[in-house]
Amino acid sequence: MVMANSVFNTSLQQTDTVSKIVVGLERISEAIRVLLWEHAKHHGLSPIQIQLLIFIRYHSEALCNVSHLAREFNMTKPTVSDAIKALEKKELITKKPGLSDARSYSIALSESGRRLVQSLEGFTAPLEKALLDFKSDEQNDLLKSITKLIYKLHKSGIISVQRTCYGCRFYEKKGRDHYCHLLKKDLTDGEIRLDCPEYEEKGDKT
Repeated sequence: MVMANSVFNTSLQQTDTVSKIVVGLERISEAIRVLLWEHAKHHGLSPIQIQLLIFIRYHSEALCNVSHLAREFNMTKPTVSDAIKALEKKELITKKPGLSDARSYSIALSESGRRLVQSLEGFTAPLEKALLDFKSDEQNDLLKSITKLIYKLHKSGIISVQRTCYGCRFYEKKGRDHYCHLLKKDLTDGEIRLDCPEYEEKGDKT
């Protein structure tokens, strides 16, 4: 039996903008999964192994441990640990023991891991190419909407980790404008960061 109020009900979609957006996002998500799987099969890796390698390449050591990676990708620690063991066996990563706890460790790419990431991260190229056809103001509007959506999903507990300006203690909303107290400058909508390396969650005392 078809639920009349389901976003996947094609009759409802014709008159409900939110339904169209949700279904559209689902299709984009599927496209990214397909692109990721194609690269995974080609390189003999799983999709999560590729995502972990790319994340480790571009994030600080403090974020590259099993506990944080599990939160980042909404997975269990054992699942992430298994993926890390597989990458270590392939000699794509190295482990650095923690200073305070010998059982903990941070993860870095090996030289071969760095070389592999250079080819892996290109899986998004078709999506990038499509977005380049958008005008600059269209790109900025889309970025603004996506950033707000991620922040709201984080606040509701759907997304475990986010590092957008909106949730950062350095960010201040001034009317329709944005201000960063760390950079000490006004930000345009296009300068709002989606994954900021200097991000500190509101309420943090560090």
